Amino acid sequence: MLFFDRGLLSMGNILFLSGVTTTIGPRRTYKFFKRNGKGTAAFMSGVALVFVGWPFFGMLVEGYGFLVLFSCVVFLLRRNF
Repeated sequence: MLFFDRGLLSMGNILFLSGVTTTIGPRRTYKFFKRNGKGTAAFMSGVALVFVGWPFFGMLVEGYGFLVLFSCVVFLLRRNF
């Protein structure tokens, strides 16, 4: 039941975004999310759905956005291993 808890997912989203910003810096974070509009829109829509109170659908949309945003990383990992 805690897997789709709205409060925990919201905190996780905030911590993920702040962790990316802390790791690579605000300017690079902005460039990263600006570069891929489709993935950013899906990911942020999922975050908004979680904040509104629809955690299941928010996780689905976030997952899609995450895959689109980080597809280049997945491709590089798959190619090297």
